[in-house]
Amino acid sequence: MPTHGKKYRNSVQDLDLKNKFPVKDGLDLALRLAYAKFDETVDVAVCLGVDPKYSDQMVRGAVTLPHGLGKVVRVAAFCKGDKEAEAKDAGADIVGNDDLIERIKGGWLEFDQAVATPDMMAQIGKIGRILGPRGLMPNAKTGTVTFDIGKAVKEMKAGRVEFKVDKAGVIHSPLGKVSFGADKLVDNLRTVIDTIIRLKPSSAKGTYLRAMAISTTMGPGIKIDTQTMPRD
Repeated sequence: MPTHGKKYRNSVQDLDLKNKFPVKDGLDLALRLAYAKFDETVDVAVCLGVDPKYSDQMVRGAVTLPHGLGKVVRVAAFCKGDKEAEAKDAGADIVGNDDLIERIKGGWLEFDQAVATPDMMAQIGKIGRILGPRGLMPNAKTGTVTFDIGKAVKEMKAGRVEFKVDKAGVIHSPLGKVSFGADKLVDNLRTVIDTIIRLKPSSAKGTYLRAMAISTTMGPGIKIDTQTMPRD
């Protein structure tokens, strides 16, 4: 029994998935092969020359994409006092403190990203087991624990993405939608790659960007020649 549906098999029947493509050609190909009736998300997977079991080789960060993500991002802001009005003015979808924490304890999780002021982290720790596994826990290393909460909310609404290398040494990040077209996606990809390069651990040896692949939600992974990646 085939592991992929008929539409997928038809889209790749004349394609050698072992080939590596220049970044623009690879993106053009991924977009041409997108066959779903909805506007598929375009993702990149980057294999790094790091060993994440060592804390000094962990790569984690965040970046605001120049062309956004092409979707509405629901932001929850944990803060109190004057910071609540600041978060609301910046566009946060839900703002609160102890009341919001209790609401989440009750099972409400209708938001995509979260930001908090440092003075709220002790209380938020009570729901860490709920937020953590879902990638929703605010973290100072990614700029989501800050007193400049208005700026953080605006960045999230504009298309801010967080990434963290997994156990296999791979970073996954969304780049936008198929409808963006290749040029905008190249811009977003360049921003992601430039950020990953800036975060290269000093203890990482050998080739840092080992491999890269781009895919749409339903489409195949297109291997990219990392040497063709345009950078700032």
